[in-house]
Amino acid sequence: MTKNSTSSTNSQWTGMVPVDDTALAVTDTGGPGIPVVYLNGQFATQGYWRRVIAELGTGWRHITYDERARGKKSKRSADYSFEAAVRDVDAVLAARGVDRTLVVGWSYGAFVAAHWASRNPDRTLGAVMVEGAQPHDWLDEAMEQRIRKTFRRLNLFMPLLRPTGLTPRMNAEQMADCNIELGRLARERELGPVLDNITAPARYVVASGTSLGSKGDEQERIRASLDGVAARNPNIKISAKVASNHDAILKKDFPAVAEAVREVAALDRGGR
Repeated sequence: MTKNSTSSTNSQWTGMVPVDDTALAVTDTGGPGIPVVYLNGQFATQGYWRRVIAELGTGWRHITYDERARGKKSKRSADYSFEAAVRDVDAVLAARGVDRTLVVGWSYGAFVAAHWASRNPDRTLGAVMVEGAQPHDWLDEAMEQRIRKTFRRLNLFMPLLRPTGLTPRMNAEQMADCNIELGRLARERELGPVLDNITAPARYVVASGTSLGSKGDEQERIRASLDGVAARNPNIKISAKVASNHDAILKKDFPAVAEAVREVAALDRGGR
């Protein structure tokens, strides 16, 4: 499962990677296997990937990191924009000497994976998007207000959890702004061309039911957009639809995510 076009390091490395005005906590298992970089949910941490990584095993090079102000160690920043999140992928890969990689993202991280793969066709071995990067116009003025209200309410409890790394070191306005920006990026006219431009093998793993903050069949209507995505781009397919919901998918259906990683790795065209 080695690729001569990718750099490797022989031992595991854990440390801080400087980028812009901040620094990110990174873990790299090392080894000669295919490099896989895991992109977290909007306010999640690299620990969410532990079951997927264990399922794939030691034949891969697993690279995880906590985004700006997430986890226990990654530092605060003046910039929590989506573009900063995409730049951070490049910063982590450059610091670890990796040129070509397989990107795997969940929720917010799926959007980052899709954008990175679309912009870096020669560097993308494959992409797996888990419960995210689904083009749908779900954001309107009422939804914006709902998002802001939700984060103001959650902010009453988040300071208690921040020392554990379970919630970001961001205020309610910053978190709401990130979520609203994602809604704008999810619009069909914005995300559709990004997905159409992906040339590497790409797979989706989608959940069932609702997610935190969603109501009724909102989530299923968003997921339905993927049929059109797969019809337009032959490189993209839905690998699995699983029983768990958006929030629990990496905990309960990690084997399906690992299988999608194996699938896209097998489809990489001879190292291109």
